[in-house]
Amino acid sequence: MAHIAIHKSPEAYAVLPFFITAGIFFLLFSFLLVFSGGQLFGHHFQPKVLAIVHSLALGWGTMVIYGAAYQLVPVIFERSLRSSKLAFFSYILLTSGTCVLIYSFWYFKIGLLMCVGGLLITLSSYLYFYLLWMTTKDVEHLFELRLYFTFSAFWLCFTTTLGLLLAINLAHGFLTKSHLDILKLHAHVGIVGWFLQLILGAGAKMLPMFLLGQSTKTKWLYVSVILINLGLVLFLLDGYSHPVGLRSLTFGAIVLLGVVCWAVFVVDCFVHRARKVLDIPMKHSFISFLSLLFAFLTLPMVVRQESGNWVNLYAVWVFFGWITGIILGMTYKTLPLMIWNWRYKDLNGIKKIPLPKELYSQRLLSIQYYLYLVALVVMAVAVAGQFRWALYCAAWLWAALAAVYVVNVGKVVFHQRKSK
Repeated sequence: MAHIAIHKSPEAYAVLPFFITAGIFFLLFSFLLVFSGGQLFGHHFQPKVLAIVHSLALGWGTMVIYGAAYQLVPVIFERSLRSSKLAFFSYILLTSGTCVLIYSFWYFKIGLLMCVGGLLITLSSYLYFYLLWMTTKDVEHLFELRLYFTFSAFWLCFTTTLGLLLAINLAHGFLTKSHLDILKLHAHVGIVGWFLQLILGAGAKMLPMFLLGQSTKTKWLYVSVILINLGLVLFLLDGYSHPVGLRSLTFGAIVLLGVVCWAVFVVDCFVHRARKVLDIPMKHSFISFLSLLFAFLTLPMVVRQESGNWVNLYAVWVFFGWITGIILGMTYKTLPLMIWNWRYKDLNGIKKIPLPKELYSQRLLSIQYYLYLVALVVMAVAVAGQFRWALYCAAWLWAALAAVYVVNVGKVVFHQRKSK
């Protein structure tokens, strides 16, 4: 599982814009949180809350994942990306659509503008699916990883299409089901179908590589994919016919079993690893998956209430703890390697060149890690206890964290070639 074909990396313009823009959106999100974070204590269906959530889910999480996938999929599956130009076009669609959608939510501009934003994002998801499918369709090995990437791309398209329909419904009210009930389906298809499967699929390849560990228990990955998609499909079928409630916990348990099966493989790699000391990016990953576990543990309380502190705490664990945590860590495992490959691959073995980990500041990375821990804990306490003062403290901590992240990522992206 440790072998990767770094020479299959796509053109830099197909990847770097996603990472740069994601950092900007992370900053934007943190300042939106500073100025309007108090509204998180209310119902989740509020204009500014919707803007904050979508800046985090689309501008931050999905933006980074697009860029990472366009880099990692060719490297993992040893196939050149179908088209770097189309990858960049998907960036244009996603970025413009996200900007329009955030503006529309913030000022609650129901109608054409919101629908245009949703349409642009939906088109970007279809293009993403096309590029991944055309890049991997002829690959005969690593079939279990192909399942993760393919299913996650499919559910992304499903999520964005459903989101577009919800945007149209706000203006024209054509759906026969409750808008808020469909919104719950939209959110969880995105969380489980898109984010969860993509992160698990990439993690099944990258975590063993970074740990220098191996496992022969790949059959557990197949079981994981089956259980996650089974639980999600059953949740959708039941959720469309009945309001989301206690019965939904059964489907959540099926998804959790899928995650446990994935963990069997990863833990086996961890036990048999050669690298015994965990660096900061790997510690980020550990806290990230611990947050995912906390999110699952809050589900029994979440399904009992329409809104409130349990629903908000669930969102904190999912978006702030899990998704943000894994991105903050894995950025420094992927982006420096990309830049190093583009800058130094022709000098490798010829001249003395810096290592990928020397492209960024270890001090800033340490500051980022501890800011993340403190910000996450303060945020969780603020939301759980409805402490407004703590929420504002957490918001400023996230803003400081975003600034540190952007500076360190900037050091990597704008690194100039050096050799001796």
